Amino acid sequence: MGDYADFVGSDYPLAASSTPSVAVAFGCGGARGLAHIHIIEALDELGIRPVAIAGASIGSIMGAAMAAGMSGAEIRDHTLATVGNRPAVLNKIWSLRPVSMRSIRFGQFNLERILRTFLPTTFPENFSELHIPLKVVTTDYYDQAEVVIEKGELFPVLAASAAIPAVFMPVRLGERVMIDGGIMNPVPYEHLAGLADIIIGIDVVGGPEGGGRHIPNRIESLFGAGQLTMQSNIALKLRLQAPQIFLRPAVGRTGVLDFLKARDILAMSAGVKDELKFALDRVITAKN
Repeated sequence: MGDYADFVGSDYPLAASSTPSVAVAFGCGGARGLAHIHIIEALDELGIRPVAIAGASIGSIMGAAMAAGMSGAEIRDHTLATVGNRPAVLNKIWSLRPVSMRSIRFGQFNLERILRTFLPTTFPENFSELHIPLKVVTTDYYDQAEVVIEKGELFPVLAASAAIPAVFMPVRLGERVMIDGGIMNPVPYEHLAGLADIIIGIDVVGGPEGGGRHIPNRIESLFGAGQLTMQSNIALKLRLQAPQIFLRPAVGRTGVLDFLKARDILAMSAGVKDELKFALDRVITAKN
């Protein structure tokens, strides 16, 4: 792997834009990010090809799939055939554990290996192979800074962006140690400013699990505190400058690791597809 600087910046021009052009920022949220599939499907149905995509954590993975040329329907089918299949998921995860591990433990898994196991075998290896420019948000752990990566090897960068603390191992890019990009920027829509006429931000952070009455356990508290911090970050960003369209799919109290509930997540968030279509119609009409 090259020096850290090799990952920063873009090695290709923006795709030719139409009028009005659209760019999409897919936010972090773990399993809740499966709701992004509806956004991709809606854009497919409208015949809209974004001129640029930004993503954090699960949003970077979904964004990369779209940028690679996969349709929303293809992403849905692959998701349900892999993470939506409980026996297959558990067998694959168990096979990927470190040899010395006798049980599944959080924080010990190499996310790049997991991505290579679950993503399609035809998935691009490098940013330069993508059809749509992609900006992936990561967090530099020791420099305490957000880093946006747009070129170089794709899998290590996606793993870095989605390396949820205490769940996956941090990822080394060059000489830097990276963790989940959503920590610094849950919905990175501002990185698309000036690249399109209409910028869409999708927030799937959600809220703490539970019915609102029980005392959360230590794992619930860990993830819930992260959600509260991220929502505070998003609220501040929206007050400073909001994108033309900002949507929050209904993801309920879905847990960050509830990928086995893929069908339930897709069912509860299905309404966001029409929300996006109505919002685009409203914004486009206002611009004409």
